[in-house]
Order: sequence, then structure tokens, then C-alpha cells
Amino acid sequence: MMTELDHKLLRGEIPGKIYFIGAGGIGMANLVRYFLSKGARIAGYDRTSTPLTSALADEGAHIIFDDDEALIPQDFRNPADTLVVYTPAVADDNRILSYFRNNGFEVIKRARLLGIITLHSRGICIAGSHGKTTTCSMTANILRHTPEGCNAFLGGILRNTGSNLVLSDASDLAVIEADEYDRSFHQLSPWIGVITSCDPDHLDIYGDEASYLQAFTKFTSLIRSGGYLLMHTGLKMRPDVRPGVRIFTYSGESEGDWHADDITYGEGTLTFTLVGPEGLRIPGISLGVPVEINISNAVAAAAAAILAGASHKAVKEGLADFKGARRRFEIHMDGSDGHPILIDDYAHSPNEVRASIRSVRKLYPGRKIAVIFQPHLYTRTRDFAPDFASALSEADRVIMPEIYPARELPIPGIDSNLILNDVKCADKTYCERKDLLNLIKISNFEILMTLGAADIDRMLPDIKEILLQK
Repeated sequence: MMTELDHKLLRGEIPGKIYFIGAGGIGMANLVRYFLSKGARIAGYDRTSTPLTSALADEGAHIIFDDDEALIPQDFRNPADTLVVYTPAVADDNRILSYFRNNGFEVIKRARLLGIITLHSRGICIAGSHGKTTTCSMTANILRHTPEGCNAFLGGILRNTGSNLVLSDASDLAVIEADEYDRSFHQLSPWIGVITSCDPDHLDIYGDEASYLQAFTKFTSLIRSGGYLLMHTGLKMRPDVRPGVRIFTYSGESEGDWHADDITYGEGTLTFTLVGPEGLRIPGISLGVPVEINISNAVAAAAAAILAGASHKAVKEGLADFKGARRRFEIHMDGSDGHPILIDDYAHSPNEVRASIRSVRKLYPGRKIAVIFQPHLYTRTRDFAPDFASALSEADRVIMPEIYPARELPIPGIDSNLILNDVKCADKTYCERKDLLNLIKISNFEILMTLGAADIDRMLPDIKEILLQK
């Protein structure tokens, strides 16, 4: 049922004051920035201070880091003029969240606020268990090369702009990362829906693979009549779209209505021809981040952008100068100066880990690959340990610290060794996070990859400094 808030936002009325609980999350931060740009006053809470929360503070948000309702600014204590937005990663017993719930405030999840935005825009909503952040970022970067531009709410920092938000007053397009966690993407109203993958994940939420796949089917049913669905070939889920929604398939190979052809690897370069329906061909597309796993992402981004009206020129320019999203196959050291190669990737599902390692094999043939993989979540480790072990076995060396718990409590019997014991490569080591830097100091690497959705990226400046001294 539509509330007065929904009607106000649909009329373009921006809440005067918004309090964000979990403000420093990558998905929340783009909403903070969006409403700051619209003139709203913003305050919020997060558990820890990070470079992102510091950036939000510099842009005008008042953020605290103690779970103490007494620290809520006085100006944000009136339920008549303050909207409260929270992320499901925040615990129900959070004192600040409880204060707002118990004192008559309108308290909504982040997903609902994002969904309201899609109701009065042409939403290009990109979902998938992996690939969605890069595909979103590529789509936004292509549309930045069009006269109208776009608005984009990204799940990572687009390195071209240094932000996870892209704004345009001239465009009604909104590129949105459609997150399946907590069924958040069911709040959206896409014009174009994209599904990059649906490998089972978040089974702590869904319970089993069938329920997970059904959630993606539900997502397809939300696409507006007259809109489009782009699905990667070979997905297990089945769409259930409204009448008038056109369905296209795509891949990074020779399959699907949209696909890549004439794929050519050069010295640090990757080019291909984009093939689309009705004889469409765009030759000579060059990828700014030239790795194999980005080909299918680029095909999806190009297809979505073209369906939204982007020119072939914008597609070629946007993919060629795409610098990537932070933590998505980000090359920190390219080895050109004789030092080891250092690559960081957010890969946190078995298929992502396998694809990332294989891409490095193709990009740097004949070199030894060492991987530091920090498992993320006890439940994910429990549910997919054999698959992670199989994927990591494609590396030459595996180093694994303890599980990063994030929002979870420990599960008896579940630790990193559940994966590591089944890794097939001979050179494998368990090393607690506090000892990683010392291990790196006494090791030699040709290629070192840091993988996973944990906080291993915070160690990258120190890791890089050690490698530069070798």
C-alpha cells in the first residue's frame, strides 16, 4: 500500500531530513550522496569509521559511530519531519534503530527507498550472484558518454569518478545494483532488468537453491510492461515476465541474442566485436579492464545501454575508458617495473574465484599465481566449502586466514580449514590475519591475488609496500 511518503517522493518532494542507520555501507552511501545532492539534511550512524564515512562527512553528512541514542542530533528527533532509513545488516537490537522505532518515526529499509526512486525513473536494474557491480559500473560509464548521462546507484566505487553515485539532472535513467540479499531487489520496479548469474548464495536467508532461484523469477515479474529482460545464457532460473516485456539472452562467447565475436588478446589488450539482434555488429570494442571475466559483463552493459538509447560511439568510448570498480579485479601492481603483480578482487563465490584465477592465467600465461583468500561468513563457508576448495585448487599457492564473520556469530566446527583441507595444490597455508604481513615478507611471488568479500583490502597498502621492497 502506498503511504504518504511514497506519494511525496513520487511527486518529487524530497524529505527535509533523513537519518541513515548503517550509513557507511556501500549501498547506503550512494543514497546519502543522492539526497545530499537534492538538498536534504543528512545524519546517520555506522559501526566503524572508514574512508567512505569520512568522505560522506566531508560532503555534509553528520555521522556517529557509537550505538547511543543520546548522540542523535536534536534536529533529527522530530518524527514529523525526519525519515529513518536502515540496512538489514543492522541488528534489530541496535539502540539507535530501537529509539526511532519506539518514538513514532517512519522507519524504512534502504531497498524500499531505492524502489521508490525506480517508480519515477527508467530503472536499469542489474541483479546476479556475481558480476552485477562491474556490469552496473560499465553501464553507467557508457551512459556517461551520452548527451543526457544517467543517474547510477552502484555497489562499488567507480574509479572513473571516485564515487558510487552518478548524477544527471538531464536524464530519467537510473542504473541500480539490484541486491538479492534479504530479497531487497523485490522492492524495485525495473524498466530494464539484467540477470548476470544466479549461483546459489545467501542460503542463510533463502534456505535452499530452489528458493534462491525463485527470488530471481520474482524479480523478472517486476519488470514493467514494455520493458526488457537481459539474461545470461545457461541460467537455471526461469523468467516470469509481464506481457509486453521482451526477453534477450547474452553471453561473452558465441551464444545468445547479444554476444562477443572476434575476441582478440594482445599485449595487455582485449578487443571484440559486439553482436546483437537484427544483424547489429559493433567491431573494435576495447576493454579498459582487459580480462576475460569482463567480456560477458561488457556485453550485458552494452546491450542495456543500447536498449536505453546509447549510440555505438558511446558504447565504444565507455568501455574503452572504463577503469573498473574498486575491488573488482583491481590491478594495484602490474609487474612492469620488475616487481610482483598484485591484484585485488571481491570474488566471494566459488565461480567468481575460479573465473578470477583463470582470467589471470590467460592474462599472464606461465606465471605462478598465489592467492590469499579470506572466507566471508560462516554460513557461506559451511554451504560451499567443497566448491571453494575446487576453485582455489586452480592456483599454485593458497594462503587462507580465519573466516571474516561480518554479521554472523561463529558456528561450531566451521573454520577456514574446512576449505583449505580439500584444496588440491601442494603449497597451501593457514595463516591468521595478524600474521599475514610477516608471511608475505618472507615469501616470493610472481603474482599475488587477494580475493574475497572480507576486509583483506584494508591490508593492501601494507602488502604493496612489502612487495615494492622485494
